[in-house]
Amino acid sequence: MKIPTSVRKAINRLGTLYVRFLCAREYRNQAFVGLNERPVEFAFLFRELVEFWPKTILDVGTGTTALPHIMRTCGFIVTASDNAKDYWPQGMVNRHYHIIDDDITDTSIVGSFDVVTCISVLEHIPAHEKAMSSIYKLLRPGGRLMLTCPYNERHYVPNVYLLPESSVREKFPFITQAFSRRELGMWLANDPYKLLKQEYWQYFEGEFWTCGKRLSKPERVGVDGRHQLCCMVLAKE
Repeated sequence: MKIPTSVRKAINRLGTLYVRFLCAREYRNQAFVGLNERPVEFAFLFRELVEFWPKTILDVGTGTTALPHIMRTCGFIVTASDNAKDYWPQGMVNRHYHIIDDDITDTSIVGSFDVVTCISVLEHIPAHEKAMSSIYKLLRPGGRLMLTCPYNERHYVPNVYLLPESSVREKFPFITQAFSRRELGMWLANDPYKLLKQEYWQYFEGEFWTCGKRLSKPERVGVDGRHQLCCMVLAKE
């Protein structure tokens, strides 16, 4: 059934007014509560995109962020996905970009991509090995995975929020894992990824993500320095 032009215009007008209302409300209600890990992660991601210069990108676990829209603004052809029905108890709508409802551990996405981005997402997926294998299959030969996640070189933690030292006391419906060299080795053993780069960042005085006093400014450290976050690039050979 074809919708009359007058009705389409009225719907568009109402939708535009509602989005403007939401944006204005968010603008007025801004309150500074500190910076998070996104400046470091996004800076790393865009440096790598500039170096690799891909055409097609799959962003896994977009959530409500504007990241796919920003990458599309740069000219990349972007597909965005999230497990919108299972992971988000109340459902999820992203008003910045079209999101494909997809479980990356059992993906229905077809095709191949020059780059897959997975920014602070893998730690929330219990079946992280399945997710990494699915991502591998979606990369074209020579393609790259740009991944960020909580990380400790020596020790894996299934949920950092349950650690006594964690500053987080809320009961989230999801876990946040801290991966280690062991899990990285498992990903490389399951699929012939090649590890191209790792950056280590310290955000807290404690050993794991959210543990101990937060630093006033994150510091990039070496592999032997105390760190809780890792940014890495893996390639499909």
